Amino acid sequence: MKARTIAAAALTACVALLATACNAGSTPSGGSTEDTKTFDFWSFSGINQKASVQEYKAKHPDVTVNLTEVGSSVETAQALTTALAGGKVPDLVLIQGDDLPKFMMNPGNFKDLRDFGAGDITGNYLDWVMAQSTGADGEVVGIPTDVGGMAMSYRVDKFKAAGLPTDPAEVSKLWPTWQDYLKVAKAYTAKTGEPFLDNASTTVFYQAVNQVSQKYYDNSTREPIYATNPEVRAAFDLGIEAATSGTTAKQGSFTTGWSAGLANADFATVATPSWMLGSIKSNAPKTDGKWDIAVIPGGGKGNWGGSYLAIPAGAKNPVAAWNYIKEMQAPDSQLAHFLDSGSLPTTPSVFTDPKLLAKTDPFFSDAPIGKIFTESVDGLKPFYIGPDSSTIGAEFQNSINNVEAGKGDPSTAFDTAVQNIKTALGG
Repeated sequence: MKARTIAAAALTACVALLATACNAGSTPSGGSTEDTKTFDFWSFSGINQKASVQEYKAKHPDVTVNLTEVGSSVETAQALTTALAGGKVPDLVLIQGDDLPKFMMNPGNFKDLRDFGAGDITGNYLDWVMAQSTGADGEVVGIPTDVGGMAMSYRVDKFKAAGLPTDPAEVSKLWPTWQDYLKVAKAYTAKTGEPFLDNASTTVFYQAVNQVSQKYYDNSTREPIYATNPEVRAAFDLGIEAATSGTTAKQGSFTTGWSAGLANADFATVATPSWMLGSIKSNAPKTDGKWDIAVIPGGGKGNWGGSYLAIPAGAKNPVAAWNYIKEMQAPDSQLAHFLDSGSLPTTPSVFTDPKLLAKTDPFFSDAPIGKIFTESVDGLKPFYIGPDSSTIGAEFQNSINNVEAGKGDPSTAFDTAVQNIKTALGG
């Protein structure tokens, strides 16, 4: 799940190409009556999309936004797939980044946002993020709302009790690599008898595999290489090492046990994208001031999450939806949302803004979150994300989870995952 709220500068005129649709009740080229003051919006839950809608409506009291939080990001993608196959589509939909590649296989299912003027604003966004929602013929399917710059959150009190440094700069020096992180984990658990991290598949494997040069697909040929890519295997082996080290709390991310673990200090570290700060605050409000943030192992770079706003081809009110996209995703609005909620902008022009760089979070011991998270994505070299990347990653994680739970054989876990992936993909 993952990506989190949205924000920006007012649209003052309708796009010339759609000038005939600029008044509610006019008839656009599709032949149906279009309402430019009303639109249906599907979002996934858990990211407080209501706040963005309320912000927009406060600026535009004459606009009606029918927001539906469909479910998880996966459930929202599934509902959209069904709707595109013949059901009633929304005017606007939020698609999580890992789910986007499947939809990019059929860009004709969505409005080409260049027809609304997207070509004038695509340069505002990180090029590697924008590339993911751009089709082979240049179609712009979605506008990015956020990215998930990476860091490692840690409990200051737990580190102090274990005799570890607590200053974030010193903590970051503990783990330049993931192997170093696991060494610290083993030493911590040996001394305290307590788990060091929440779980192996997310905090170790999922982060390490998102720092590779190529992931599940070849960047050039776009052929699947998940079974033979040594970088994927190395990340998987790190996950297995963590899963069998006795240093994890065995609490899957976003589960009830994980939420309780945050509140009860059942683990000392958790891999944290920028949008997860809100989850920690909401699940463990009484831990205010007990956390701090260090650099993520593996070079300090990485991204987890991010979403896109798209308009289905069958939308009845696309102009109203585009008005929302353009205003709420402009650079100044993305900056405002980061300052308000921690949703990391996809607009690099604001990465040097003094307000962003000076942003700290008192809940996390006044950690300089603006600096930490933008540095983790600025200059990031992306890998190709294929249509089945989400399924492939889930099977690798399931295999690690089984080992962590004592139900899988570490020596055959990778081969098991590969076979499960082939089965899941029908191969």
